[in-house]
Amino acid sequence: MPSARVRLLRLAAAVLPVLAVGWWRGRQAQSPPLGPARLPLLPLVLGLGVSALLVGGAVFWRQYQLSTQAEAVARALTSGEPRRAPELLIRYGCSGCHTVPGVPGADGRVAPPLAGLRQRVYVGGVLPNTAENLVAWIVDPRRYSPGTAMPASGIGEAEARDVAAYLYAH
Repeated sequence: MPSARVRLLRLAAAVLPVLAVGWWRGRQAQSPPLGPARLPLLPLVLGLGVSALLVGGAVFWRQYQLSTQAEAVARALTSGEPRRAPELLIRYGCSGCHTVPGVPGADGRVAPPLAGLRQRVYVGGVLPNTAENLVAWIVDPRRYSPGTAMPASGIGEAEARDVAAYLYAH
């Protein structure tokens, strides 16, 4: 269910064009016509434009809330800081093989994309998807799957927690 703020913005977006047209018609009744017959469309167009901005703002706000909530959950699960991860994903070469949402240049096609990792059942196809298993996999994948193509990157546990937090948040 949308928040009260989102519902209020949706209501304003629906009512604003009607109010704008009503205001314009009242103004026209009080003064002589100001121009071509198309001019009464001006308040409707302005009202629709403002409405579109309100709806867009509501959608942006909702996405921001969801993103913030996902980061909070990821921090709690991993004890990592997701905001440090994009730089780590580039430094340790993860972005060369994986596509990672929100990381510039992380469009690798060698390994699976890492979007929606928190919803997956397994990490690396071999470990149940828990925060501890994900961190362990990032640090030393060959310990759990000797035949994996994923190399040991040299990342430490603390940085792996940051990466895990980012992956769980995105």
